[in-house]
Amino acid sequence: MNKLKMIGLVSTLALMSACSSTTYQIKNEKSDVVDTVPKWYMSNINETEACNLDTNLIGQVKEKDKNRQCIYGVATSVSPDLNLAIEKAKMLAKAEMADIIMGKMNKESKQFITELGKTETKTIVSEVESVLVNSIKDTPVRGYEIFAQDVTLTKKGYYRAWIGLRLPLGEYNKMYNYNIEMATDAYNLKAKASDAFNNLTKEKTNGDSNIQ
Repeated sequence: MNKLKMIGLVSTLALMSACSSTTYQIKNEKSDVVDTVPKWYMSNINETEACNLDTNLIGQVKEKDKNRQCIYGVATSVSPDLNLAIEKAKMLAKAEMADIIMGKMNKESKQFITELGKTETKTIVSEVESVLVNSIKDTPVRGYEIFAQDVTLTKKGYYRAWIGLRLPLGEYNKMYNYNIEMATDAYNLKAKASDAFNNLTKEKTNGDSNIQ
């Protein structure tokens, strides 16, 4: 084998190695019971690191982002379809963040008391029911980012997706300078200004000398 062929072979092997390193390997769960979870999924998550972790520079933290503050939501979901498992986990994680932002708790209690038996031997029977309701309504979670995700394969061959979302606060949110409501208001304002100008032009054309 000459030197040119040897260089070509080495280059090919290096390219194959680089491609294989970017391939995600789905791990198989060893039992029917989930006994291990990703470390970031639990409450001992390093919030500063997770908030500053750049998804394009895995494992590296940008110095300029160390003042960032984030709201977190983590979730897991199982489905025979990989994409559906990920989407379901995302929805649950977003709901967790929305609960932190705008969650409201309501408690409803009911009590029923009655007497049974004759006058001399009456027995009081009581029943108490208490219900807690967690309400989340119309809560924006725009600009959220995925700071961690993982996929495992259950013993039954289903995909289990683990998703970790973060919502950067203030100017660190990528939607901070782009708000749908503000954009809509600006558009309406421009339309109203155009209508007003057209009306003034018509009035001036009709001979109203007070229009300048």
